Amino acid sequence: MGVAALAAELRVLLGEENVSEDAAALDRASVDGARLSPIIAGQLPLGRAELVAWPTSADLIAATVAAAVRHQVPITPRGKGTGNYGQAIPMSGGLVLDTTRARAVVEFGDGYVVVEAGVPMAQIEHEANARGQQVLMYPSTANSSIGGFLSGGSGGTGSIRHGMLHQDFALALDVVHAREDAGLVHVEGAEAEPYIHNYGTAGIIARAKIALEPLQPWKGLFASFGTFEQALSVIRSFADLEPTPRLVSADPVTLAEALPADEGIPAGRASLRAILDQASLEAATALVEQAGGRVELIREGTQAMLRMSRISYNHPIEWLQKSFPGKYFHLEVAGDALIDRIAEVEQVYAGGMLHIEAQKGRPIGMLAGIYSSADEVYAGFDRLTELGVGFHNCHQWYVDYQPERTAELARTTDPRGLLNPGKLQQELTVRTGRQA
Repeated sequence: MGVAALAAELRVLLGEENVSEDAAALDRASVDGARLSPIIAGQLPLGRAELVAWPTSADLIAATVAAAVRHQVPITPRGKGTGNYGQAIPMSGGLVLDTTRARAVVEFGDGYVVVEAGVPMAQIEHEANARGQQVLMYPSTANSSIGGFLSGGSGGTGSIRHGMLHQDFALALDVVHAREDAGLVHVEGAEAEPYIHNYGTAGIIARAKIALEPLQPWKGLFASFGTFEQALSVIRSFADLEPTPRLVSADPVTLAEALPADEGIPAGRASLRAILDQASLEAATALVEQAGGRVELIREGTQAMLRMSRISYNHPIEWLQKSFPGKYFHLEVAGDALIDRIAEVEQVYAGGMLHIEAQKGRPIGMLAGIYSSADEVYAGFDRLTELGVGFHNCHQWYVDYQPERTAELARTTDPRGLLNPGKLQQELTVRTGRQA
């Protein structure tokens, strides 16, 4: 029993090259993007792996889990490690099960693709495009693996039209439960949804069938405005363009200037970037010009669209932190108050500024502020509520999407509590805030 015995068994099962107890490998497997949160960064390290394994197929993911359960070793699943809040940190030590070498593309069909957990989203999009199709959405970290995106993501490029990740994105999953005889458990439709966005605490995703749709002629539009308020004034109208845009992001001057240098993002001006169907370009240009802005350039091609996605959602905050180390934190926010009461929203926190994303129904965004203490962050929650701003405290690593349902499922699928321990903690009182 224990890590040493598990390591010996996994070396036979997976091969020497796919198992490591090397200190550098353990260190790499024990971190993710948690330093994006100054609150979490102040608590690091939260845990360190004792063993890392890289199973190279869905079946071997199942066999690795079975071996760890027999040896009673905790299992923390990991994709590319691009999550921002510690979800992939092995808080109880044990085994980090890295799925990124399980990269088989099993089947492309009309309206779907079946892939193993380690296949990068960018690869799926490229290969789908070559077949005249596209994924419904992909994360801003487009090189994230499909297993990691399904386990830890919530939305991304394409969610203006398709909603969040749990809404008809995954058609079926092959998951692995924490059992001594673990194998692939096939779930479809509504039965698959409870395994999404729970960080592998109720089952590890080994293979996924995700939805595709016909490829559209996407164009990347870069626009700029003299003021951020001008950019905000068109966000809701952009979301209503037909065909529906794939992405619409906007930033005030300080955030825009923190982004990677680009001729489409001129200094001293607020920036708006959008991935639009070619058929809506004329209407989008008219919206920009009517609001006092100007279209800087238009780009095309899959790679250009992926690059635009990488400066959306959390990423402007990451670039802001690189420009001003240790200065800023952020919250996920949502609601019409982000546009209608922007001055009041920005005043909730010192140095407040908003990165905004268009969505059907209500805009969402990332509210940045100057960091002083966790208590100061929490103190702003009531004021945001008064303003009608929905928010999510992203400075914690616990499952906060359907946690009661996940805990109920895990009682059956992980009776010994070996799957990603520390991430499903209903018994603790955690200041998570309201869901955005």
